[in-house]
Amino acid sequence: MTEQTENIAIRSLTTESIEAARDAGRTAFIGYLPAGFPTVEDSIEAAVALGNNGADVIEIGIPYSDPVMDGPVIQAATSQVLADGFRIDAVFDIIRAVTQRTDAAVVVMTYWNIVDRMGVETFARQLAEAGGAGIVTPDLVPEEAGAWFEASDRYGLDRIFLTAPSSTDERVKLITESSRGFVYGVSVMGVTGARSEVSTAAENVVARAHAAGAPRVAVGLGISKPEHIREIGEYADGAIVGTALVAALRDGGPAAVGALAAELATGAVKNPRGDA
Repeated sequence: MTEQTENIAIRSLTTESIEAARDAGRTAFIGYLPAGFPTVEDSIEAAVALGNNGADVIEIGIPYSDPVMDGPVIQAATSQVLADGFRIDAVFDIIRAVTQRTDAAVVVMTYWNIVDRMGVETFARQLAEAGGAGIVTPDLVPEEAGAWFEASDRYGLDRIFLTAPSSTDERVKLITESSRGFVYGVSVMGVTGARSEVSTAAENVVARAHAAGAPRVAVGLGISKPEHIREIGEYADGAIVGTALVAALRDGGPAAVGALAAELATGAVKNPRGDA
């Protein structure tokens, strides 16, 4: 069940957004924000500001009590949201509001237990009805994703699996064949967080996924500056920014997210002559 086969019948919103960026001579800019932080209303306004200032794809993260992949900035934000009594159903309201006000594809990033607890069919149906494009699943492996394969095909949702520097060639191929939209390339072993330089492992992660047949690979973890996106754009199809945007929202509200997004988007524009 490959992406190339499925895309004949199933529309992929993230594919369309990333390919539109490519056609415009840009690296796709993917931005992450937690649902409900600091309030539901602010999280909507921040995501809209992100989408209207250059983001091609928006990841809305569902707060989780044990976020093994998240660094301290995102953990602090999601802990606050959970302490304030955030309801999972609010995610669909947020996505509906954002998709009505931006052209960016909107995906959910979530640990699988949340989807499983709600019911894969129910979650997929509500996500599709809200205008969501798909799900990033950091802790779900393709071998255990049978119910998600069926539901995502039924509701036309993208499946975004992760590959890392430690992934074997067999694992990279399986992830590539199982994904739709793009493959999420983890550039470092560890948790999310802004870093001064992009990991040197990122280029190899992307190259291996491309070699395994992935049409689109986006790099995440450690990206916080326009020059990072510019560097990643030399070999990847998209760059994912999370911690820097969450910190901007924490310190300056939705307007600060919009300002940072506009700055980051300048790094996505490739040299039209292809010069270094």
